[in-house]
Amino acid sequence: MKNSTSSSLHIPSVGWGIFIVSMTSLLLETLLIRWIGTEIRIFAYLQNIILIACVLGLGLGAFTSTQSVKLRQILIPLAIVVAIIVFPISHQAFGRISEFLTVHGENVIWGTGLDQGLGSSGWLKSLFVMLIGLAMTYIILMLIVDMFVPLGQILGKLINQHTNTTWAYSINILGGVIGTWLFALLSYFYFPPFVWFLTLAILLIVLSYGSTNERTVNSILIIFIVLLSIPAGRAINSIETVWSPYQKLAVEKVPSGYPDHYQIWVNNVGYQVITDLRSENTSRKPDMFSAVQKGLSQYDIPLLLHPSPKDVLIVGAGTGNDASGALRNRAQNITAVEIDPAIIEIGRKFHPEKPYDSPIVNIVNDDARSFFATTQYKYDLISFGLLDSHTTTSLTNARLDHYVYTQESITQAASLLKPGGVLTLMFEVGRPYIGERIRLILLDIFGEEPITFRIPNNDYGVGGVMFIAGDLNSVNQQLGTNERLGSFIRDLQKATPSTVLNSPKVTTDDWPYFYLENPKIPFLYFWISGLIILIFMKSYKKWTGENIRTFKLNRNFWHFFCLGAAFLLLEVQNISKASVVLGNTWVVNTIIISSILMMALLANWVSYKFPKLPLSIIYSALIITTVGLYFIDLARFAFLPYTIKAIVTGGLTSLPMLFSGIVFIRSFSIVPEKDKALGANLLGAMLGALLQSITFAIGIRALLLVVAVFYIISFLTSSRNTAENKI
Repeated sequence: MKNSTSSSLHIPSVGWGIFIVSMTSLLLETLLIRWIGTEIRIFAYLQNIILIACVLGLGLGAFTSTQSVKLRQILIPLAIVVAIIVFPISHQAFGRISEFLTVHGENVIWGTGLDQGLGSSGWLKSLFVMLIGLAMTYIILMLIVDMFVPLGQILGKLINQHTNTTWAYSINILGGVIGTWLFALLSYFYFPPFVWFLTLAILLIVLSYGSTNERTVNSILIIFIVLLSIPAGRAINSIETVWSPYQKLAVEKVPSGYPDHYQIWVNNVGYQVITDLRSENTSRKPDMFSAVQKGLSQYDIPLLLHPSPKDVLIVGAGTGNDASGALRNRAQNITAVEIDPAIIEIGRKFHPEKPYDSPIVNIVNDDARSFFATTQYKYDLISFGLLDSHTTTSLTNARLDHYVYTQESITQAASLLKPGGVLTLMFEVGRPYIGERIRLILLDIFGEEPITFRIPNNDYGVGGVMFIAGDLNSVNQQLGTNERLGSFIRDLQKATPSTVLNSPKVTTDDWPYFYLENPKIPFLYFWISGLIILIFMKSYKKWTGENIRTFKLNRNFWHFFCLGAAFLLLEVQNISKASVVLGNTWVVNTIIISSILMMALLANWVSYKFPKLPLSIIYSALIITTVGLYFIDLARFAFLPYTIKAIVTGGLTSLPMLFSGIVFIRSFSIVPEKDKALGANLLGAMLGALLQSITFAIGIRALLLVVAVFYIISFLTSSRNTAENKI
């Protein structure tokens, strides 16, 4: 069947068209979330904002699917976004959005410092800077919306044409699954942006036929986008750039005259330093390495706090500095846990002490939280390296490191200590409340005040605040025996005396927001919400030619809208819960997202096989399972073998998706204007993404109650006969 309703697109069949467009949309969505978050760092912390723009574009596209579609409507805004990020002048300008939007100092964004120069006395200047950042954000988001509207138009057009709604929607879901896994596969092999855009170009070419002139223009635009993405894969001045599944890593030689001194940049911000601290090397460079701190670096001190640290666990092992410190101090068995496999390989290749080649170093590529739950070993020393994240997961507001610093996580770590064991935690405390939060957690778990001091940033290491807990009697004996160590720590404590602060909220698995002082929605999110509303109004008028006041809001719109909002919020809940049990890795996120989509496919099959199931029973099961998850602590399954707990976790968290999927396909199959219904559903998903921010105030678990409310509204607005099914 030919798609003759579009002037410049030629699809071999409606079914294949739905599959290709769905796969292209998900690939482009994940590509933009990853790439823009890498190069404009504020979006690494606010990834759902890019998601909102993508979903808004698809939703508006479905609403306007009767319009003709031209491929250049996708390619032109995409080319502009690529140009903004690749060209040095625009890249530098738009890269400052991170500083402009955090000028008030409420959000902790690594590598930004503008807020420190603008306090409450400069509120007018702060407001001006914030507005500049919002204007630049508006440009990026509008371009994203514009490139997704045509994809939504194609999708809505094809679904309307398909003779079997259930089959059409199943193809749509399957295309989304393949698109998600396609980008995951590209990330797995460390492919740079050039390969991402080349893959995307192939899919776009499949959609691009039309007249000769249109093919010529489209081809030029596609070639421009792909060629322009080539330099995007390489960081300036780096000797090696790696695009890991999590981040862009660049290795740069430190111009210090020291032969084996490297700086690791993550997403264009300084992250780790590789340095050789062997005695023969530090003695050779007395101008760089002070004799006062020789052998007392942040990587050596943890080993000196225990009388016989035979079994050592390092989490956040990075490129190997901590493991090198353990080797220099004669640890016998070292377990080094690092989430990013690319960082491990950089350590193997560049670290001069070659710690990861040692037979006594066991390297574990895993999330720290996942390792705590699964290991059967006990340790004399557990050392938290500088384990801090520069990004969030793909669909939640939690950063990669959030669940490592919850009370439940530190409790798990403490349970792995042998009698007399010591736990050290190193962190760059950017806000006083962060240090106070760590202190309170350690005090509650171990029952005594942790030893705390700040290590300076110098050639021995980047420094930070070290917290020491565990058997402090043994630690104090070590400090008394090793007078040089004890004197060094006492001097550091005098240099940065601790102060008593108002107690911040302790982070838990339900409220893991480590970089937020107390439960509240950050002020930035209100600005962003207003910006999204403005973008919606402008985009609606641009693509429909109508004023927003003409937008039709009847009961069927609200039915599909609420289903979309609940679906997205439930997806956020699922990923958050799975992170606690399975770890916060990219594989887990991909599997959970895919399992949710596969559950929707199962719902289609159930609806097909049992078409007369009473809707009231389905809704009852939906609301019961949703509210039931509120009372289930999935962390209790963490001890199970990985495969079993993955099945249990995935099954329990995705169960409501089965019933909501049945509701959706039952309603979708009888509504005449399927493009409008799909548009309402996608706009609801946009609201769901926007509502993620309420978890900052109410916690993650309470989100399930919000989901249940949306499902109740969808039930109340569901149609009982086909006569009123018109949007």
